[in-house]
Amino acid sequence: MRSFFARRFLRAAGKRYRYDTSYLEYMLRESPAAAFKFGRLAEATAHREVVPVDAHFAAKITGAMAEDCGPCVQLAIDMALEARMAKDQIEAVVRRDTGAMNPSTWLGFQFADAVASRAANADRHRDAVRAQWGEKGVIDLAMASQMGRLFPMLKTALGYAKECRRVTVDGQQVDVVKRAA
Repeated sequence: MRSFFARRFLRAAGKRYRYDTSYLEYMLRESPAAAFKFGRLAEATAHREVVPVDAHFAAKITGAMAEDCGPCVQLAIDMALEARMAKDQIEAVVRRDTGAMNPSTWLGFQFADAVASRAANADRHRDAVRAQWGEKGVIDLAMASQMGRLFPMLKTALGYAKECRRVTVDGQQVDVVKRAA
């Protein structure tokens, strides 16, 4: 019975966000115990206590971009739009255009980007987040950036990450600019 409702939830979420949930349905079918454990973990993706929406989604989108080439990034973008993050700020994150970012977006992006790339300056960005929003801010952005990476990594590990595609922000195509290696 629980699996029936979970499957309906996944399909509704997939339809709502135009997102392929087949890898999650596969988990539910083959290992319901794993799927339900992951489901509890997935609740953490929405955690945000003190940081503004712009910082939260800048970190989440940046985390997704570190691991994905389209669908999971698109999901994070659609959730950011739903949370009312400004389109120009989302586009700035996707294009890695720091000059077009407001201070909150910039700090969320810089922190997530430094953490994802294990940059030498990650401590500096963490300290800046701490100065701006305190310890809870560090936790908020750590959760957003790493949860943004979790879904594409799981999707890849299960063999379902076969599609790369262009992303859109409110119907307008935007080129994802990846971090230089």
